[in-house]
Amino acid sequence: MDELTFDKENRERIQAVENSFGPSGSPLSKMGRVLVGEGQLIKQGRRKPEPKAFFLFNDVLVYGSVILNGRWYKKQKIIPLEAIQLEDMEDGALTNQWLIRTPRKSFFVSAPTYEEKRSWMEHIQDCRARHLQGSGRQPGSNFAVSWIPDRASYKCMRCLNKFTATNRRHHCRKCGFLVCNVCSKQREVIDHIHPKKQQRVCALCHIRSQGGMSRQRESRGRGKNSLEVDELMASSDEEPVTHSHQPSSWLDSRSGTWGPVDYYDYSPARRATS
Repeated sequence: MDELTFDKENRERIQAVENSFGPSGSPLSKMGRVLVGEGQLIKQGRRKPEPKAFFLFNDVLVYGSVILNGRWYKKQKIIPLEAIQLEDMEDGALTNQWLIRTPRKSFFVSAPTYEEKRSWMEHIQDCRARHLQGSGRQPGSNFAVSWIPDRASYKCMRCLNKFTATNRRHHCRKCGFLVCNVCSKQREVIDHIHPKKQQRVCALCHIRSQGGMSRQRESRGRGKNSLEVDELMASSDEEPVTHSHQPSSWLDSRSGTWGPVDYYDYSPARRATS
């Protein structure tokens, strides 16, 4: 494919994504940036799973809430690829799911099919590896924990008191557990989430950060609690989220067209011979 033609079409695609977020979105056009793929995934939110539009570029991952499918989105999030870590997960509350870790927020996403899950994970990891190699940047090392969904527990995961209209749910920013206000009065600065703003932490995590527990006991405790959480989530009777699905599309390296096939080899060597 002619390089000038590709560059023109790539700019138009990126501009279309930028326009779809409206005035509240950040600019996405940037020298050397390539839109590699796009599609709709289910993201596990605090209260319930929700469909989100995802756009994979050669240096960032962008997602947002769907207002009008394929045309209008909001709540734009931009994550540099060097700050992403993926973890494959077995089916649980969501099918075909995996975990996206970032310094400020980590969350579960799921694809409609196993093939699309593998395609997304492989494309993200490949783009990340190329980006790290080409930019010379270092991969992230500190990542936020994933929050336990509100529906996963009807009681505080520390004191076991039931949640009510007055005894509300909160999340510890260190362990991600659902806790009541009494069990989460402490605040701490967690640098990789926000270097200046104090975050809510549960009493147990606060004690641990003060050196009150050994690493070994912490590991055993978290493993046991994680198993309990998985059982709670698996037993949830909430209906799964469904939505009309169009396969995620990738830029085909052979023809420069979009489809659920391959993605464009955007390396300078490849483009020079196109």
